[in-house]
Amino acid sequence: MEEDWELRQIRLKKMGEMLTREERGAGHEAKVHEISDDEFDRIVQEKEYVLVDFWAPWCPPCLMIAPIVEELARQYPQVFFAKINVDQHQRVATRYGIMSIPTLLLFKRGKLVDQQIGAVPKSRLEEKIRKLLG
Repeated sequence: MEEDWELRQIRLKKMGEMLTREERGAGHEAKVHEISDDEFDRIVQEKEYVLVDFWAPWCPPCLMIAPIVEELARQYPQVFFAKINVDQHQRVATRYGIMSIPTLLLFKRGKLVDQQIGAVPKSRLEEKIRKLLG
């Protein structure tokens, strides 16, 4: 039973990587930055618009939403896209009361303005980003 779960996790991760490569095309790097607890405050204060994806490598919904976040990062270069692995960096997740992943937090000029919990369609995230920029 555990083997089936592990295989499913590997398949989901590989599917996400394949989709990301396919969507990105040759020579285009995604602009989602892996950040740590120590970098979080500085980035949120320095950048005008920030979207932070709290995730973990064992989380299937996190792996499903990752290619969408990467695609949005290419579409909205004015937004700084970051992700924090909650297994490795728990301090910021605890501060913001992150209890479920994926959770995406959206900041404008250092202030939390919106959040999204769970994997959702691209259109829903895009709506939140447009609101952030508006």
